[in-house]
This record gives sequence, C-alpha cells and structure tokens, in this order.
Amino acid sequence: MRENLQHLIFQIIRDLADKEEVECYVVGGYVRDCLMKRPFKNDVDLVVIGSGIDFACKLGEILHTKVSVYKSFGTAMLVHDGINLEFVGARKESYRSNSRKPIVEDGTLEDDQNRRDFTINAMAYCLNTDRFGELVDPFGGVEDIQNRIIRTPLDPDITFSDDPLRMMRAIRFATQLNFKIDVKAVKAIAENAERIKIISKERVIDELNKIVMAAKPSVGFRYLFDTELLKIIFPAMYNLHGVDIIDGRGHKDNFYHTLEVLDNVAANSDNLWLRWAAIMHDIAKPATKRYDKRIGWTFHGHEDRGARMVPKLFAELKLPLNDKMKFVQKLVQLHLRPIVLAQDIVTDSAVRRLLYEAGDDIDALMLLCHADVTTKNEYKKKKYRNNFELVEQKLKDVEERDKIRNWQPPVSGADIMALFEIEPSPLVGTIKNAVREAILEGEIMNVRQEALSFVLKKGEELGLKPKTKTIL
Repeated sequence: MRENLQHLIFQIIRDLADKEEVECYVVGGYVRDCLMKRPFKNDVDLVVIGSGIDFACKLGEILHTKVSVYKSFGTAMLVHDGINLEFVGARKESYRSNSRKPIVEDGTLEDDQNRRDFTINAMAYCLNTDRFGELVDPFGGVEDIQNRIIRTPLDPDITFSDDPLRMMRAIRFATQLNFKIDVKAVKAIAENAERIKIISKERVIDELNKIVMAAKPSVGFRYLFDTELLKIIFPAMYNLHGVDIIDGRGHKDNFYHTLEVLDNVAANSDNLWLRWAAIMHDIAKPATKRYDKRIGWTFHGHEDRGARMVPKLFAELKLPLNDKMKFVQKLVQLHLRPIVLAQDIVTDSAVRRLLYEAGDDIDALMLLCHADVTTKNEYKKKKYRNNFELVEQKLKDVEERDKIRNWQPPVSGADIMALFEIEPSPLVGTIKNAVREAILEGEIMNVRQEALSFVLKKGEELGLKPKTKTIL
C-alpha cells in the first residue's frame, strides 16, 4: 500500500514518529478513498498512540507551520502543501443516553478503530518505518468495499444509540458510494430513529444536503423513509407518501414521484437549491388533495400553497432564509406554468409574462418542468417533450425581440409624478401596473415613447391632466 503514501508529508511524519518512538497511523476516509481509487479530497486524519496534540506541535515546528489546537476535543490541525492534517491521540469512548458527546479516555489503536462509525472508515495505514504502508483492517473493511456494503464495526444498535448522527452518515455514505446498508444496520436505524432528536438540526441538515447532492439522491431518501427517519426530520416530505382510492380511482404516489423528479434534476444539475425546488415542488399536495366525482383527484392551488410553505419549512430544517429560499419559493410557485403553456396555444403574452416573473431563473424553471414529466406512457412523454421544445423556442424568440427577462417598465413612478405633477399616491401605482400589463399583453411596444403615450392616455382616463408632454 506504499503507493498511497508517496506524498513527502507522509515521509516527514514517518521520520518524526520514529524519532519520537510513537506509533502513527493514517485512518478513516483517506484510507477508504485510496482503496476505492476515489479522488483525494486533501483531508487526512491521523491517529497517534499517545498525544496527538504534542505530535502535531512538533510536526509544526519542523514544517514552520501554524498548528491549531482544540484541547476540548483532544485534536490538533495544520495545513501543509494544501493538505489538511488532523491529529488525535488514540482513544476509547463511552456514551450517556441523553448526549452524543462521549466520555473519552486514552486508548490503543484497537480501541480507536472500535469507536469508528463504519468498517470502511475503520481501516488504517501504519506510517512507522518497520511497518510503513501496512494496512490494519480488523473488521473486514476491504471486503465490505468489494461487496459495496455499509456495516458498523461493533453492534449497530450500540453504534447508532451512542451517536445517532451515524444513522444519517450511514445513509449518506450508502447514497454517495452507491452501497447497500447491512440489513442489521437498517434494522438498528429503524429501532433508534427517535434518538435523532438529540442531534442539532444544523448537523442533520448538513448530512441531508450531502444526500441531496449525491448522483442519485433517491437512494438516500428511500432509506430515510423506510427507517422512518424522514418522518422525524422532514414530516412534510414523508406525508407525500400514499395513494387514496375512491370509486376505483387513485392518484399517483407523490412521494415516489418527487424522488423521480429529484433524480431527474440531479442528472442534469449540481445546483443544490434547484434540487430542493424539486423536493418542494409538490409539497402542498396532501393539503390540497380533493376528490371530484366528475374528474377524479385534484390538487388545485398546490403551487401557491407550496410556495407559502417554503419559508416555514426552510426555517424548520435550518436551511438559509435568504435568496436561496426565495429561489426555491419562486420555482415552486411557477412550476406548473410552462406545463400549462405546453398544453395550450403558446401566446406571446403568456410567454412574456412567464419571462417577466421567472427572470434569470427561467432556465432552472424549464429544467425542473422537464424533470417533472415522470409518466411511463411513452406517447404522453413524447408529447410533453415536443410541447416543451415549442415553449422553449417561443421563450427564446420573445426574449430576443422584447427583452423581458429581468425587465423593468420603461416609465417609472417618478416619471408619472413629474408628468402630472402629483405626489405619491395609489394612482401612480395604478398607472404603473397598467403600463406593465399593456406591454406584457403586447398592446404597446417595450419602448419609452410608446409607454409615455400610454401613460398620458391612461392618466386622462383617470382625470389627470399633464403639466408637460415631455420628460427627460
């Protein structure tokens, strides 16, 4: 395994370990990724049999590099040649039932490997000269990599009860690596799901976002659903599940539909917030579900209600309440609009209005709408795609001609007040809205002179007389 330790830093650490007569090992993700031939992420964890902090400080002196010490965690970190090196002394841990913070004691390498979350993360490379590059794999991590399985080194019930965040990490690793979770571990997650409540929402959402950003996020969400972790951490999404049947007529399962949409988006975009828009796009369907004997199941207004739900859900999940949230909210609000356009005659005015409301997010919206077509009926799928191509061409044509994307009307409220010499009032807003609607409906061109002429005419209809016919 020496080929995985070719970087000069490992040789420097080897020489220091020999000089200090201490054992030193590379552990965790670096070892796993080397064995899986995954790209190096510049983070290396090292275990010292003794004081990790003392060892890191001595290494820092050799490298003339600042060392960051975290005494409460017993760790020290330094950066060399772009590589983040984190040192810890070998330790064993015990837990209390109401906390994931362990009671830590000095230990052996075996103790340290026992406390690791999964077998694939419990392997170590020795850095001492006499055993340089030797792989220490007490739990069969190499075999589990070959079998593509996530297992815990010890009893999974104890592992997950001790630190419930490991349940999220198990699902995250399975999703990112396209592995299966061991049957016993899945059972233990389901039995310990309630303990996730002792974990901060910030830590949970960090793991959830990593699942969302995987190549195929549905893998993780299926595990979250099956173990009922999802019911605890994101009940609004869990509640999408299920099919009601009345008079022999049912609707699609909106949970599994959402997973398909999410995977479709993930196949075409690495935008985390576009993926969250896919997760949220039908979030209000349970609240808007109605049965009509004539037409069957309906979800009228789910886009409006869903958009109103987004800020509250973001707050509950500890997602950012900023422009990212507003982006998701906008896409949830508008996600039906291109579909409606595609089902009807595509008028310029409807396209102008969509461009105006979507602005620079129109491309993301169209990607979401393409992803939302999950029908297994090939005729319907082809029809939708052809219609979407027509809408997209119309969007391109109208934008090139009318420049509506992120558009502001060519006449402002200040212009209107100057033209009629009036103070701010509801009348100004009425005229501004009329100008905007006239341009969006194609009644006048999107140019200043036509807009000014329209303002004069509209003002006179409202009983206003212009004090001047021109505005600079």
